Amino acid sequence: MKEEIKIDFVISWVDMDDPKWKEQFYKYSKKIDNSKNEVSEARFRDYGLLKYWQKPDWLDENNPKLVLIDHSDYIPNEYLPVFNSSLIEMYLHKIPNLSEHFVYFNDDFYIINHLSPERFFTNGLPNDIATFRFNSGFGLWAKCLKNNIKIINERFNKKEVLHRDYDKWYNKEYGSRANYTKRLKWYNKFVTLRTPHNAQPYLKKTFEEVWEYAEDRLLAVSKNRFRHKTDYTQELFRTWQICQSNFNAYNTYKDTKMFPLVLKSKKAIEAIKNQSYKLICLNDNANIRNYDKVMSDIETAFNEILSEKSSFEK
Repeated sequence: MKEEIKIDFVISWVDMDDPKWKEQFYKYSKKIDNSKNEVSEARFRDYGLLKYWQKPDWLDENNPKLVLIDHSDYIPNEYLPVFNSSLIEMYLHKIPNLSEHFVYFNDDFYIINHLSPERFFTNGLPNDIATFRFNSGFGLWAKCLKNNIKIINERFNKKEVLHRDYDKWYNKEYGSRANYTKRLKWYNKFVTLRTPHNAQPYLKKTFEEVWEYAEDRLLAVSKNRFRHKTDYTQELFRTWQICQSNFNAYNTYKDTKMFPLVLKSKKAIEAIKNQSYKLICLNDNANIRNYDKVMSDIETAFNEILSEKSSFEK
């Protein structure tokens, strides 16, 4: 008989209209600046769609499956307030009573079709894709990903890892997404892994291992209230998990899709209506044209497929 594991979903969310949040934000940032991604409106605004998960204003806080967590519940006080998602994610394992198996969602990730627990975990291990991609190193986010890989190369031997887990790194299910991995077979160092921007399954022990190994460096960047080029990101933990062989080979791209709304809002709406994927990301941008109409059309599409209230609503 298959053992049933307990899986927590962790969803990060911010209300940028909250007076207390605004007071703290402007104290440290002075203003919203749409020319800088780390302090742009798109990084913090809520476009009213979290209710297709759960929305804090009308959430039934008495639901036994729900726990509301504040940053102060798991991030050391000396690093608060924080507006840096990378820092917020580094401390996820400190959430009180978090299950060993959990799935991390940003608030722009949505489940639009039926999912079983086996989509995220099989035989107790996360399902994930282990493939490399090119990283130019230009831009803030690319620099952060490079920071991650420095720690990975310090701790792991690429030739040993890929030899041990050959079937996981060169899995046929990955298709053309494994091409870059094959081309770099001769290269003895890890490079940035392909990062599906969607729900990510984790083992809590992965975070504990990384912190035990690199605590001094993680603490050093914990002072970054806003995104900074010295940051480490959750991809450090994901890559570590893969290098430890704590995953099953799974082509996550076959049932997930990220839609940059500045370019693909119509395709996103069609995907929601047709339930073309199991998981989607609706990636916000400060430069979306006809923003109000786009959001209205997306909400209409969600209402077509998710018309009934969830058990988490009042």
